[in-house]
Amino acid sequence: MLRLTEIKLPLDHSPDALTLAIATRLGISIDQVLGFNIFKRGVDARKKSQIQFIYTVDVNTTQDTALWQRLKGTDSHLAITPDTTYHFVAQANNTKKLRPVIIGTGPCGLFAALILAQMGFKPLVIERGKKVRERTLDTWGFWRKSKFNPTSNVQFGEGGAGTFSDGKLYSQIKDSKHYGRKVLTEFVKAGAPSEILYVSKPHVGTFRLVKVVENIRQQIEALGGEFRFSTQLKDIVIDKGHLRALVLDSGSTQETLRVDHAVLAIGHSARDTFEMLHARGVYIEAKSFSIGFRIEHPQSIIDSARYGSFAGHPLLGAADYKLVHHAKNDRSVYSFCMCPGGTVVAATSEEGRVVTNGMSQYSRNERNANAAIVVGITSADFTAFAKQFPSGYPLAGMQLQRFWESRAFELGGSNYQAPGQLLGDFLKQQPSTGFGTVVPSYKPGVSPTDLALSLPDYAIEAIREALPAFEKQIRGFSMYEAVLTGVETRTSSPICIKRHEQTYQSLNTQGLYPAGEGAGYAGGILSAAVDGIKVAEALALHMQQHRSSS
Repeated sequence: MLRLTEIKLPLDHSPDALTLAIATRLGISIDQVLGFNIFKRGVDARKKSQIQFIYTVDVNTTQDTALWQRLKGTDSHLAITPDTTYHFVAQANNTKKLRPVIIGTGPCGLFAALILAQMGFKPLVIERGKKVRERTLDTWGFWRKSKFNPTSNVQFGEGGAGTFSDGKLYSQIKDSKHYGRKVLTEFVKAGAPSEILYVSKPHVGTFRLVKVVENIRQQIEALGGEFRFSTQLKDIVIDKGHLRALVLDSGSTQETLRVDHAVLAIGHSARDTFEMLHARGVYIEAKSFSIGFRIEHPQSIIDSARYGSFAGHPLLGAADYKLVHHAKNDRSVYSFCMCPGGTVVAATSEEGRVVTNGMSQYSRNERNANAAIVVGITSADFTAFAKQFPSGYPLAGMQLQRFWESRAFELGGSNYQAPGQLLGDFLKQQPSTGFGTVVPSYKPGVSPTDLALSLPDYAIEAIREALPAFEKQIRGFSMYEAVLTGVETRTSSPICIKRHEQTYQSLNTQGLYPAGEGAGYAGGILSAAVDGIKVAEALALHMQQHRSSS
């Protein structure tokens, strides 16, 4: 098949327009086009008066070989369709050896377990939280009644933090082996809409993700995998630089489990596990991340700014945005995890702290748009902050997160309400006493206050400069009654559990495979799932080689 890119058609093009465009591009008649698959469909909204779809298609014609010989080198948007089929790298051949263990059931852990199960390795999957439906009840209970469960919430439980998000399934990672295609294919197989295979910015939404996660788990179990929920990794046993055992706590009992291979897919909020790993000598480095607020606007303002007269068009849906500003104090301020037609959610994983995140359903039909507006900080910032710890302490960023999350808890009233402020008041440097046309969506609730007290001065200064600058890109962005809600601190992991580039094992702990967002190797559902596949492959190859030589 031949792959054609950059085929542009009007938003409301006829069903046969794409076939005609393909034939015209190739210089053949329509009847010579035997069929095609849409590989990618994006939207070009740079000219609001002429919004277009941009297609990448894989075409089957009556003369593929001849066309390629005639046209190759003359059209930079023509190529041979690559093979995106996933190929397993190993197959289990000795079931008497210790099974691999996966710690965590976020997208990284689930896909590591799925790939290993599909290769016949029958993984054991450990999760401190509950199954996804039980976890959903606990999470909604917290939002509605402020009843917090530290092991079952937005961060912990089956599906990971991505379950309560917009369900974005796109990434900017390099993916020459097409692992992302494997992820999307498995999502569709598990119940996600088939359009995620071709739309340029696919998303699933929270409610659909719940069923997808359940179905992936059931597939792993059908292949011989096993899940243990409400079971926390409390300790590890290392002997002569090799992982030997895991200490697991199910609440009523503790167990020391003999292991040779374990995937550490614990997510960016497993702070007690970070502390344990550091205490046991696993090599960890501090990593930069970002902090800031959630901002909410009427979705209609974003739609109008992005799509003009096409706002509300059913083929476009709710509009998103991506913004960045380089402030005078040398800080970068940018939008992160934008959720069209969504809500701001309570995302803490520790008592006495407030953390915000964003969530959307598949429909994206809520009144408000929300996104994080965050400021990049470096190891120098949080090392200076955590002066009570030794120089080079790798968990200093985690302590900075905790400090500002505790401050947000206090500013909100010490009852899990979040501190909030009108954008106009924030720019005027005056506290807010109430909210206007934009009703904050965060539950349990938002307490109006002065957000200047909720982040470091350098972050406040940079955000105050950036918000009016963003108005130049999104008209209405700096509207007075837009709502800022604090604080957003979990943009990424504050640490990196370093691993070998080839073996994917910890630098100083053989048999331990740091993976995903918590280990500092991913950022979002798709990239975390892809990292899970890479680690699963490395683990499987190591197990296969070890078994062959034993």
